[in-house]
Amino acid sequence: MTPTQTLSAPASAGTATSAAARGAASLIMLCFGAFLLWGVGFAHNDRLHNAAHDTRHSNGFPCH
Repeated sequence: MTPTQTLSAPASAGTATSAAARGAASLIMLCFGAFLLWGVGFAHNDRLHNAAHDTRHSNGFPCH
């Protein structure tokens, strides 16, 4: 009988994320953040507008 073999981790485990993958993730998050800012900033729903009103004005974002 042979000794038990140890299981090794997949080759991709523990490797650094590529610069292209980090750049793509950053671009997606930037677009998502811009969408949220503009979507809430110009929302016609009073609840959405009032929820973010003071934050927008304190950051200099016009909403009126």
